[in-house]
Amino acid sequence: MKILITGSNGLLGQKLVKLFINTGVSFIASSKGLNRNPDCPSNCYQSLDVTNEKEIELFFDSNSIGAVIHTAAMTNVDQCETDRMGCDLLNVHATNYLWENCKKRGIHFQLLSTDFIFDGEKGNYREDDFPNPLSYYGKSKALAERLLIEDSNKNWSIVRTIVVYGTVHNISRKNIVLWAMDAIPKNQKMTIVDDQFRSFTWADDLALGCWLVIQKKQLGIFHIAGPETKSVYDWVVSIGKQFGWSTDCVEPISSSSLNQAAKRPPKTGFDLTKAKELLDYEPITFENALKILEKELKSC
Repeated sequence: MKILITGSNGLLGQKLVKLFINTGVSFIASSKGLNRNPDCPSNCYQSLDVTNEKEIELFFDSNSIGAVIHTAAMTNVDQCETDRMGCDLLNVHATNYLWENCKKRGIHFQLLSTDFIFDGEKGNYREDDFPNPLSYYGKSKALAERLLIEDSNKNWSIVRTIVVYGTVHNISRKNIVLWAMDAIPKNQKMTIVDDQFRSFTWADDLALGCWLVIQKKQLGIFHIAGPETKSVYDWVVSIGKQFGWSTDCVEPISSSSLNQAAKRPPKTGFDLTKAKELLDYEPITFENALKILEKELKSC
């Protein structure tokens, strides 16, 4: 079975490529434009614009695909708020184009989604908790989910996740862990919110979770994230502490002082019971992930 990965130049996309190469899974990596991952063989990569309906249909007609992992998305939350048409095109319409082509061909479709579909009033969300997004990004992902949930065809899975971190090649935007590991030892000032509570998710764990859903022929919604939830400020401070760096440069601030375009949920985090029971998903601790990440950064 050949797996199509959309958004293969991104953090999760590159981790999926790495996982599939290491485990011998056949795949097609795709992003818009050139392959930016030097570890991805050129014969495993095809350019694909997931916002172009005709291009998608031709792609499916030309390739034998057994499952799709759809990671491509507009994930900049404030950009989604100001560019709603672009957000809809990439997060909703592209999902629909891919899903319709999968349905016609009996292909399993997996959508990557987010904790931002929830309002953050309670945290520790289960898969069956009711979405109530606060931002346009969250709304777009909730709409994409509904395309699948409300369809009579159930050959789909949704993997929701939270704050993904790790390192890969030629990434366009630094995740918060990489930013902190660069800034703190240089004593560069960081202002970090202390009233938003999240789980941090090791990108390799997320890639494995996505594959386990398909490998174990599971359907429906799965929460795949890190094992702990605490404030973003506390996460950043814990990075400094692990490496013995002074965190005097890290200053706590409230969300209200940032004047961001999009509203964020105050507290998320996931109940991982379903993933642990049905997938044998066991996320790595933050401390152990940082040790691996440190080695990866030194080898770059």
